[in-house]
This record gives sequence, structure tokens and C-alpha cells, in this order.
Amino acid sequence: MNSKPTLRWRIAQWLEIRWWRNYLRKQDVTTYAQQKRDYWQRLLAALNLSFTNRQTMLDAGCGPAGIFMILQDHQVDAVDPLLDQYERQLAHFSPATYPWVQFYTSSIEAYSIEKRYDTTFCLNAINHVANWDQGLDKISKLTKTDGTLVLGIDVHRNQFLKLLFRLLPGDVLHPHQHDREDYRKALNDRGWQITQELTWKKGLIFDYWLVVCQEQHSLDRTQV
Repeated sequence: MNSKPTLRWRIAQWLEIRWWRNYLRKQDVTTYAQQKRDYWQRLLAALNLSFTNRQTMLDAGCGPAGIFMILQDHQVDAVDPLLDQYERQLAHFSPATYPWVQFYTSSIEAYSIEKRYDTTFCLNAINHVANWDQGLDKISKLTKTDGTLVLGIDVHRNQFLKLLFRLLPGDVLHPHQHDREDYRKALNDRGWQITQELTWKKGLIFDYWLVVCQEQHSLDRTQV
């Protein structure tokens, strides 16, 4: 399978950093950070996710203000292809602020490490990758057999618009256009069972959809 980034993906990455610069330039650094921490806490509470024991965690496609911000009680790795640019261009991102996080400048597909994670988060990132199948393969491989995968995804609400957006660059920031059934099938094909689903935000074209997954054979063992 060809893993070479497409022109559309490279344009999307260029637009991504420009979007962040424009969005954050009027945002107070301290206020924005607190708003993001509150947002991530609400998201975990909505999914009834809590972590009582220290875990290994991955924030895949973390952006400059990912869920890594509130995981200070855990061993966290965070991965994003634009981290170096975030650090240079955004006052709102400083790796030194998060001593519990090891940051890696890498695409999700190219990220390579000799470990697997108890919990993998991939929030608003998987439809930004260069290669969708390879991205899903990688986050699946990186999650422990008895671990948890948490995805946040923009999913199409309308089949016609999904097909139209695939033909025309109507949403350049998202190189991949899929609906819920596409993701359900892709996750099931990789051995995942969705244990929770939540529509976090509704839109005219996309819903922002949260899913929590565990490997099927891991669930089978716990039910014996």
C-alpha cells in the first residue's frame, strides 16, 4: 500500500497550521488552556471514562491542545506531524508545560515505538491522516490487547454529500470523507467492538461522533 502523502494531504497540513494561527491569535494563553482542560474533562465525563490506575496512554494526532493536557497522572506520549511548527509559531503550545508527556513529531502512520498503550486516544485526527487505512491499522496495533481505543470523528450525515465531497475538494482540511457505517465496518474489520457511541456535536453536514472500543476477543474473555 502506498504511504506517500498526497498533494491534498500536504495542502491540508499547510492549511491546518494557518487555521491554528488565525484561531489562536486573539485567544489569551492561560484562558484558552483552562477552557481546553475543561472541555476534555467534560468529554471524559460524558463517556464515563475514568482512570484510577496509572496507565500508558497515547494521544494520536494531538494538536497543540490535545487531551494530553489533563492526563498528568499517567505516562503519556503525544504524536502529531505539526508539533515543531506549533512550538515555533503558537504561544499556546509549549512542551515544557507538560512534563508528563513525551512529544513526537510524526504522522500517525509513520509513528514507530517499541510499546503498546493501555489507552489510545485519536480525537479529531483520523480523518486528517495521509492514509486512512494505515492510520487505523497503526492506532490498532499500538493499543494493548486488553486496552481501550477512543475515537472522535467528523462523520457525514448525508450519503450524497459524502460522495460529493469525495469528488470535489469541498472540505480540504479533511482528506477523508466517511460516515458512521464506514467507521463501524473499518473498526470491526480490525477486531474492535464499539462499546460506547455518543454524538458529541451535531452539524448540518457532519456530526462529531465519539466511540469507545475494545478488542472483541478481550471482551469475550471477560464474559466467560
